[in-house]
Amino acid sequence: MEKTLDLFSPTETGIVKTVTGEGKIKRRLFDMGITPGAQITMRKKAPLGDPIEVTLRGYELTLRKTEASCVTMEIK
Repeated sequence: MEKTLDLFSPTETGIVKTVTGEGKIKRRLFDMGITPGAQITMRKKAPLGDPIEVTLRGYELTLRKTEASCVTMEIK
């Protein structure tokens, strides 16, 4: 099953399938290590859902909801 990273619940884990978005956003996500095949675990969401905190490649990363919506995930 696939869904975007912004729709994940805390403690849910998945594998990055594709990264969409244009120009600077896509480049920024790749620079942060969000590439196809990477495993991401949702750690927590802010009360209003923005930002979100994830664990990726052994470190914690905070993303805006708009950035997370550009990442399509395969649920483990």
